[in-house]
Amino acid sequence: MIRDVEALPAQVDLAIVGAGPAGLAAAAMAASLGLSALMLDENPDVGGQIYRAIAANPVKDRALLGEDYWRGEALAKEAVSSSAQHAAGAVVWSVSPLETSGYEIGVSIAGRSRIIAAREVMLATGALERPFPIPGWTLPGVMSCGGAQTALKASGLVPGGRLVIAGCGPLLWLIASQYLNAGVSIEAILDTTPRTNWLSALPHLPAFLISPYLAKGLKLMLAVRQKVRVIAGIEAVRAEGTDKVEAVAYTKSGSERRIAVDTLLLHQGVVPNINLSNAIGCRHIWDDMQLTWKPETDSWGATSVAGITVAGDGAGIAGAEAAAERGRIAALGVAQRLGKIDVPARDRKAVAARTAHARFERGRLFLDAMYRPAKVFRIPQGDTIVCRCEEVTAERIRATVPLGATGPNQMKSFLRSGMGPCQGRLCGLTVAELIADVRGVPVREVGYYRLRPPIKPITLGELASMPKTEASEKTVVRV
Repeated sequence: MIRDVEALPAQVDLAIVGAGPAGLAAAAMAASLGLSALMLDENPDVGGQIYRAIAANPVKDRALLGEDYWRGEALAKEAVSSSAQHAAGAVVWSVSPLETSGYEIGVSIAGRSRIIAAREVMLATGALERPFPIPGWTLPGVMSCGGAQTALKASGLVPGGRLVIAGCGPLLWLIASQYLNAGVSIEAILDTTPRTNWLSALPHLPAFLISPYLAKGLKLMLAVRQKVRVIAGIEAVRAEGTDKVEAVAYTKSGSERRIAVDTLLLHQGVVPNINLSNAIGCRHIWDDMQLTWKPETDSWGATSVAGITVAGDGAGIAGAEAAAERGRIAALGVAQRLGKIDVPARDRKAVAARTAHARFERGRLFLDAMYRPAKVFRIPQGDTIVCRCEEVTAERIRATVPLGATGPNQMKSFLRSGMGPCQGRLCGLTVAELIADVRGVPVREVGYYRLRPPIKPITLGELASMPKTEASEKTVVRV
């Protein structure tokens, strides 16, 4: 494992950004085909979010996190035992084309930076939680289900006191189950799933009935419902408190009620993490079913930019098992383009992965339709904060649209939304949907933020620490 920029190879065939399911599977496949592969991941170990801390998990009771989590062990062992290299704590802040062919990648580890080269780059950056901008969501004690799950997996930590979970989506039920297994008491689950979603999900029910998700999902939800009060049909949610969250107010059937809380967890699905693919210049499309932007890819994960591949949930949400298969398929595509295998061999080796991928994709449309978040929880009103970094509210965004801010990039100029450390990860979708709502046009007409390096915050000291080469000097100029 590499933990120092000086130990990074100067050049590799394939640089993989991310060491989650897709990155791990791609690294193992690429290495088996004779490619020199390097995984670059910000975390201290492999696994990504879904398999976080899989190699050194502090949770000793395997039943607590569930069998799906521990499936990541085999994936991690296969990648780590291969010839692929893994750089831990590595922040990728730039990917730029070389003058000849290939790409140069700006990487920081422990406060020092370096430029490395790769013939091709695979983005396995996974997913982010969809923004859930409700009044009071910036109060201490309010956090995302994903953040809570990270604390549980990486450190074995759970919140104390009174806990309420609000939102919709499979992860909400999973974190509730894991918390119950850990002995945490949950006051209530506020289910924001619109009842009308059943109508749009119904046409996809036959495929879901024969999918691997049905039995697993029913078992999970039944176990949670037996121990936790689930309040469905939620029409509005608000976190209340002064210095920290003290209560959650919710509306059901037009009537508002309150529950005293110490911790409120929010979740309404996940979306592709597209900041790096966006900055590279890959063409993106709007997915109206998943209500998100995603990079346009072919059947091998290749994007509109030659030499850039996207694998896993970064190319569209499909889950951990599907992500791993997409990683293998994408690695085969890279190996063929780089001359390690021919087209017939590529297609033959991809059969098993494509068969497994099709199985894991089965029933996905039902889940997408069933857990499509309600408009009221995606497009806020009034003084609800949208951009947390710059503290920009919904009403300011709405008021600025008629002044000429007809898209997210114009809104940056007016209000600085999306210009903070998260670079739009927590507000991009909300800003775009707000603008589209005010203008009365589809989100695809509004567009998304234009991003440029550095993709992640980097200090002047990190830039200055780079070896003084022609490549590094050009990179600094671009940044």
